[in-house]
Amino acid sequence: MAAMDFYVSTQGNDDWSGRLPEPNADKTDGPLATLLGARNRLRALTAPPLYYNSAWTPQGIQGPISVHIRGGRYALPEPLIFDPEDYCPATYEAYTGEKPILDGGNPIAGWRVEQINGITAWVVDLPEVAAGRWYFRSLFVNGRRRLRPRLPKSGFYSIENVPHTTPSAHLKDGSDAFVCGPGQIRAWQNLADVEVVVLHLWVDEHMPIVSFDEATRLVRCSRRSAYRLGKDRFYVENVFEALTEPGEWYLDRATGRLAYIPMPGEDPDTAEVVAPRLTQLLRLAGRPDEGRYVQCLRFRGLTFRHTDAVLPRRGYDRDSMELDSPPGRDFDEVGADYASSPQSAHHIPGVIALEGARGCAIEDCVIEHVGWYAVELADGSTANRVVGNEMTDLGCGGVKLNGSNARGALARRTGNNLVTDNHIHHAGRVFHQGVGVLCRNAFGNVIAHNHIHDLHYSGISVGWMWGFADHVARNNCIEKNHIHTLGFGWVIDMAAVYLLGSQPGTVVRGNFIHDLESAEAIYMDEGSSHIVIENNLCHDTNEHVFHQHYGHENILRNNIFAFGKAGVVSLARADATPAFTCERNIFVGDGRPLYVDGYGYTLETPNPLVDLNLLWDVSGRPIIGRTADSKDLDLAQWRTVGNDLHSVVADPLFRDLAKRDFTLAPDSPALRLGFKPIDVYDVGPRPPEKRP
Repeated sequence: MAAMDFYVSTQGNDDWSGRLPEPNADKTDGPLATLLGARNRLRALTAPPLYYNSAWTPQGIQGPISVHIRGGRYALPEPLIFDPEDYCPATYEAYTGEKPILDGGNPIAGWRVEQINGITAWVVDLPEVAAGRWYFRSLFVNGRRRLRPRLPKSGFYSIENVPHTTPSAHLKDGSDAFVCGPGQIRAWQNLADVEVVVLHLWVDEHMPIVSFDEATRLVRCSRRSAYRLGKDRFYVENVFEALTEPGEWYLDRATGRLAYIPMPGEDPDTAEVVAPRLTQLLRLAGRPDEGRYVQCLRFRGLTFRHTDAVLPRRGYDRDSMELDSPPGRDFDEVGADYASSPQSAHHIPGVIALEGARGCAIEDCVIEHVGWYAVELADGSTANRVVGNEMTDLGCGGVKLNGSNARGALARRTGNNLVTDNHIHHAGRVFHQGVGVLCRNAFGNVIAHNHIHDLHYSGISVGWMWGFADHVARNNCIEKNHIHTLGFGWVIDMAAVYLLGSQPGTVVRGNFIHDLESAEAIYMDEGSSHIVIENNLCHDTNEHVFHQHYGHENILRNNIFAFGKAGVVSLARADATPAFTCERNIFVGDGRPLYVDGYGYTLETPNPLVDLNLLWDVSGRPIIGRTADSKDLDLAQWRTVGNDLHSVVADPLFRDLAKRDFTLAPDSPALRLGFKPIDVYDVGPRPPEKRP
């Protein structure tokens, strides 16, 4: 079939045919001007009574449709939305050799130079803000995210106490008030625009201030925390009086005045300053409950840029987490605004959002300088591709997948999607718990060959069930990802690969994980069961390399786990069913224990099935095991409960351990135990010709 080509250009006109790549000589025909115009043109071509033939091509269309988008900036006044009325399979792609930018921001110009708080600043008045028609929480200067003024300037404050709560209160018994320490919060200008960000366990709670009592230091907020507050760390953001450092900015909602303290070398006449107007740029809005889907749309080679980090209403959805509620309170309390969600900022939507999408693709795109998750595959989304994209400077995380849970509607199940060959980095800039790839209630997905780094929370998170109950997340493949440089002390309880709940068929295979701050390499949290962990190379973590909270019948085989500052392999809790079988692995320590127990398990009792491993400690002072009460075990003591009876303590003979070259020598003793060499040279994104 012959292809049918349309063109979009900044020099175009939506009244033209769109069949020419540039205007003709007499300017009577040429490309379209907007993607909305292109969408509408295709809708007109495929409107009923056209019907599909067996090749999923509307009758009357001569062949596949491509919309070629010329280079330049396309300011989007509103998100571009496709729905089931967009019948025609089509590709919206960059014109060869050019870079089209879909921009949700507004350039800011007309600066004047003034003194603010004794410091030289740029100032501009924005009438739309003063009139209440515009407000933004993000600002970008010369392609860099700039920060709202915060206190303290470095480090954190700590909550002094929380009224009407105790350390024994239910985990979900959140609060909308707390008492701060002396001098931490004051009756600042525009106090209602000041936001408290509480770094609480594995979440960050965003709590705008309603009032502050200077006598009692009681802070009241408009949102209740998702979890019980204690003496948690926090900082306050968007404080005008704290506008003192280069790169900081402040928007006065009442007057519409925007003030910015420039970085060295920035010029108000030449700097590109952009404030976002949108939170989303692209939505594929299928209606899975009606059996009506958005199908076979591809977006390739486009740049999506500049959206805001607005706090969504509510902090969760109805199946936000399977855990008990405190007496008399439910996470789904109607009308409540929570400061967070139970985990992974899952309440934050995607800048590119697909719901009820089938056979669609986001490929070779750039998503940058945005406020939420970059891409979301929501309810009823199957057989889609998120492949070969770069996602950077993200307010939250990279890719989020979710559908109905095990009790939900089958039409809303999400699965069998590809998330591969993406570069996801410098994320969690606003919502610190954002994940590189978050796969909640979704099955059969392939998360492979991604390069994920410089996040404040987990790299990949799969599963959404605390405990052993029936679970949609299963048969997911997490393979050949390169994950490193995570954590930085913002939140805790995280990992390069984090797993939750019973997941038969899920495999974590061939990943290269290293250099983690405040994170495990692989963390199997509550109820993680029936998962295979194999052929992974993981080294240099500030926590354990591998940690199992509790679970049943997992398999750890043929992995190299080395240099965990808290230990190499940890099991926190166990019952009568073995948590895992652990065989033919190489475990390397440096004076820290190879095995560590926890609050509900002791190494001196049998549980995991552990054998045929190669154990080594480079310090010459090997500690095979360490119990929760700090009792160290040697190999003989560890073997008294049947562990590592046929394992070997020997140098694995790596090529250059100091330089972290884990290539095994041909005569490595690990090979005699049946260990198969691990090749990590092909991890991370592949060239286009090698992608699926």
